[in-house]
Amino acid sequence: MYAPKVDGAGFAAKHAADRIVAGAALLVLSPLLIVLALAVRLTSRGPVLFCQTRVGLGGREFGMLKFRSMRPRCTEDALAEIASGCAPGGVEGTDRRTLVGRFLRRSSLDELPQLWNVVRGEMSLVGPRPERPDWVARFTDDVRRYDDRHRVHAGLTGWAQVNGLRGQTSISDRVEHDNFYIENWSPWLDVKVLAGTASAALRGE
Repeated sequence: MYAPKVDGAGFAAKHAADRIVAGAALLVLSPLLIVLALAVRLTSRGPVLFCQTRVGLGGREFGMLKFRSMRPRCTEDALAEIASGCAPGGVEGTDRRTLVGRFLRRSSLDELPQLWNVVRGEMSLVGPRPERPDWVARFTDDVRRYDDRHRVHAGLTGWAQVNGLRGQTSISDRVEHDNFYIENWSPWLDVKVLAGTASAALRGE
């Protein structure tokens, strides 16, 4: 096990700063959040927010929030998936993304509710992106040093993401970048990641 750079007093200071900044961001962005919530609610059935179990600090599970970007699954979707041989509810099955949902995902605005996860102390602004428990169990067995990612809080964005490792990219490369971040953390590295994330969002990447 490699010693993390962010621990002790540094860990406490980072976590406190994250919660303060996230709270301020929620206030500043509240008009945008209200508009996005109304857009989700008025254009499709279902709740505004989507909550999914993810794994964070120390392997503890929490409910990660997102704006809902898909319509509810219906019987026709299940039948279409069976007919096509796709896994039920799988990403390769019926595309259930709404028009608003496509925009939210493309712009990453669907992630903004995770600021509340940061305020609650479940996440950080910057850190390894959290995975679902079933994926964590698999990757812990198959990928070297995967579990080392859980030495710090999961992040709304991360070093791996600003280096282009999002979506269908190498999990080993993501783990390598996540552990680099943990072992070389500094406030300036957080600023660099946040600036890179904002720049990518403005470019629609």
